[in-house]
Amino acid sequence: MELHILEHRVRVLSIARPGLWLYTHPLIKLLLLPCRSRCKFFSLTETPEDYTLMVDEEGFAELPPSEFLQVAEATWLVMNVSSHSGTAVQAAGVTKIARSVIAPLAEHHVSVLMLSTYQTDFILVREQDLSVVIHTLAREFDIYREVGGEPVPVIREDSSNGLPRAQHGSSPTVHPIQSPQNRFCVLTLDPETLPSIATILIDVLFYSHSAPREAASDGLESSSIPFFAFSLIEGYISIVMDAETQKKFPSDLLLTSSSGELWRMVRIGGHPLGFDECGIVAQIAGPLAAADISAYYISTFNFDHALVPEDGISSVIQVLQRRQEGLVSEGS
Repeated sequence: MELHILEHRVRVLSIARPGLWLYTHPLIKLLLLPCRSRCKFFSLTETPEDYTLMVDEEGFAELPPSEFLQVAEATWLVMNVSSHSGTAVQAAGVTKIARSVIAPLAEHHVSVLMLSTYQTDFILVREQDLSVVIHTLAREFDIYREVGGEPVPVIREDSSNGLPRAQHGSSPTVHPIQSPQNRFCVLTLDPETLPSIATILIDVLFYSHSAPREAASDGLESSSIPFFAFSLIEGYISIVMDAETQKKFPSDLLLTSSSGELWRMVRIGGHPLGFDECGIVAQIAGPLAAADISAYYISTFNFDHALVPEDGISSVIQVLQRRQEGLVSEGS
């Protein structure tokens, strides 16, 4: 398989709900007028707590500082994994990425964020961790770094001085999971038809949002939560919305897979997770990969979210609960 380190240098931000009005103008520009901005990597995710933004440096420059804006300290690099199928190059998918990328990086104390889109899956690592990433993955991957739009092979250095060793003995923190009742759709859209849904998109993102709600703590099943994800990355659009929200949009413009399947969410974390902890994605994606369960993974500023096919949600919860029980027993 090939690992491509893309040219984007990404910042991760949180916009508090009460301050969203301050950012409506620049967000509409980034969402709907890409020709007015040099931003090539834009992702906006609404959660019950806030709005998470992942934007490259050009997009970040559009956002004014305020008390409502939190910015993660690190700059993140974006990686993409592909595998060869015959003569075609295909996105590898979260299951393969979990086995070959996420688990080894967790063992070497590299924190990762995941952003699945309709077209592919992106892994984000902190720029300061790049040397560890390359050293850890070079034996399993042909690694390329894009320079000026062209892939340039990365030469692996043999020296491992200063690089942390894998520590298999330490147990990661066990984070609680919840499964809201929403049924979600994963969709795409021809960028040329984006103006046709502009008013609906603005309404859904900026005017019809619900008040913040706490996830249920007295059981795994919680009520429906507000969640909407929109990404515009290198000209490709990806949207995640619940089935009720989809009814507001014209059905002939939003595209989904031929199966048109619906997804359920597993939400990870009882309190904000932070960016320094390693192994959060591995804790969820690893067991799903081992069980060959397809997943769609979105990290946000405070919590992580895995979408799985609706008809498999019960088995997914069982898999993750067994994993959690095993981690608890290892740590006791």
